[in-house]
Order: sequence, then C-alpha cells, then structure tokens
Amino acid sequence: MNTSIAAPAVQPGADILERILGAHGCLVSLEDADGDALIGQFRSLVRRTGQAIYLWSPEEGLGNLREEHAEKAPHARLSQVLRYIQQSNHFGIYLLRRLPLPLAAPDVALLRQLARTPTGHVRRVVLLDAPESLVEGLSDVIVRLSCQVKPAHRPRLRDGRWLL
Repeated sequence: MNTSIAAPAVQPGADILERILGAHGCLVSLEDADGDALIGQFRSLVRRTGQAIYLWSPEEGLGNLREEHAEKAPHARLSQVLRYIQQSNHFGIYLLRRLPLPLAAPDVALLRQLARTPTGHVRRVVLLDAPESLVEGLSDVIVRLSCQVKPAHRPRLRDGRWLL
C-alpha cells in the first residue's frame, strides 16, 4: 500500500509574516505589496493563529485585524499612534497605511526611536505603501522587504551534478 502524505498548504501571507517577524530591525517597509490583499491575508491569519496584528490608517484609526467590526481606537493622528506603540509593552505588529506626507519632524524622530528601541518582546512597525522618499530618508534604520514571489528553484541533474 502506497500512502503519500501531502505537505500542509502554506496559508497566503504566512511567508511574509514570518519574514517580518524575522527582520533584524523593528521598522520594516514592505515593497511591491498589494495592501488590500495583504491585509485580507493577515486578517485570515490572525483569526487562525491568534497573532497580534494592528492596522492604522488616518481615516480609520488603529484597530486589531482580528476584530474587524470592533470599534477602532481614536488614534487618528500619526504622532498619537506612534506614541501609543512606543509606550506599549506587549507583542504586536503594527501596519501603518497611507502615511500623511510630508511627515512632521517629531513623527520621523518617533519612527527612528521605534526602529532603535531594544525590546524583550517582538514589536514591528510595518510601513505599507510607503513612498520611496520616506523609505530613503529612513534607510539607516529601516529593513526593506519585497513581497514579490520569487520563482522556486528546482534542482536539476546535469552531467552527474545537481544544479540550481
């Protein structure tokens, strides 16, 4: 009897989430990301895994992705939400969308402080749809991650040697 065991399907967005968690710094920029699709994938992930992922936008404020229809915290201004993240002492991934440009100098300073803050717990501030000028301005403290799917390299046997 031949029984094959199928590998468990990787849930969409899980690989990006793992790369965010494994990033060397606390401030991450996701590049080439479809923001709405990624948020939908993360929303599905947090319902299954219990991860603490929060989403902020100037229009909606700060909210937990797990509780989509719950009332949002009234942190409509970026400076308020950055101070809230800085004072928070628990695990969390904070997705920031549609940052108002140009950023005020205190907001940039808070982002730099968050990027350099050593914490005993994992806390990541993730910029979605961040303009290139902002990412370049924070290039010394930000980790850039690409969301594009890389084609899988399958090893091939050629002349008795395995090639990638």
